[in-house]
Amino acid sequence: MSGSHKSSGESERESKRLCTWNDAECEKPAEGACAPVCVSVIMPVFNASDWLDECLQSILEQDFQGSMELCVFDDSSTDGSRALDAVSEHMAEGITSSSLTRPESTIMVDDVMKPQRVRLQLEAAEAHPDAIVGCRVCRVPDGSTERYTRWINSLSPEQLLTQVFTSHGPTAIMPTWFCSRRWFLRVGAFDERGKGVPEDLLFFYQSLRCGGGVVRVDEETIWDLRVCFLQERVLSQWESFTIWNSGKQGRKLYRSLTPGNQSKVPGYPSNQTHHTSVKAFCDVDEKKIQKGFYTYEESAKRPKPKVPVLHFREASPPFIICVKLDMSDGVFEENLQSLELTEGVHYFHFN
Repeated sequence: MSGSHKSSGESERESKRLCTWNDAECEKPAEGACAPVCVSVIMPVFNASDWLDECLQSILEQDFQGSMELCVFDDSSTDGSRALDAVSEHMAEGITSSSLTRPESTIMVDDVMKPQRVRLQLEAAEAHPDAIVGCRVCRVPDGSTERYTRWINSLSPEQLLTQVFTSHGPTAIMPTWFCSRRWFLRVGAFDERGKGVPEDLLFFYQSLRCGGGVVRVDEETIWDLRVCFLQERVLSQWESFTIWNSGKQGRKLYRSLTPGNQSKVPGYPSNQTHHTSVKAFCDVDEKKIQKGFYTYEESAKRPKPKVPVLHFREASPPFIICVKLDMSDGVFEENLQSLELTEGVHYFHFN
């Protein structure tokens, strides 16, 4: 989705709307009508002109492909109509205003979301329909409220329930909450008695009283989901493959694979010195290539597996690419293009 201005027809067809719907509960829309909203992103606003653009952009950049809506509530701002103006501008780029429906996600106006947040929290909420689903957070500037941030990010799944009595408050921080609307209505509305009322804590406790759970979508959970899907949809179809990048991300992917898929990246052959045809890691880093192999130190096998590291021109497809795009002034993209391969056949990106 581009940031360019669209005609009203294009905007309606291509807009992102925040919402999740159940086929059993909702009729499919008539042909030509807008799809029902699947996820409602609820955003309270108070004097937010300094942060609003970045927040709205992070909503536009969500990789969730379902229908979403944005519900903005101006809490008596005194900085004029900036909030409404900004929302109107972004609506032209793809955010659609609509009424509140099904699952709900919260975001504070001075926050930004990573692109996968809505998609992954929705998956977790569907698996845990009676739970508040949160996620880990990063603070800007780095180091802000360091002790609290470390606590909220390091709680184990069990501690999300056992540490609800501490002075820190909810074990899933409120701006990250995601839950079904059905569960929200079961718990009840926020306490609006006025200033000083800890409405998030009261709602959190009431959710627990109703028998609700607390779930957090972690980066490692996200990684595991991606690896599992890659193995299911791609690696299961290949007899062997090469991991493009012998650095941190490539090695992490290798370590995350099932033993069966690790064996598709064959161990370093002790009686062979020329490795141009061996499926392995490939790279452009001369030091890694000169070393010749990566040793899987964490392996329980003896001897420990050693995986060859080749120059990318000596490696053979198919490739799983663990290199970030648009980070090398086009060098990586040129290298990949020079091999004249077809994406989805000879390689897949995992970056």
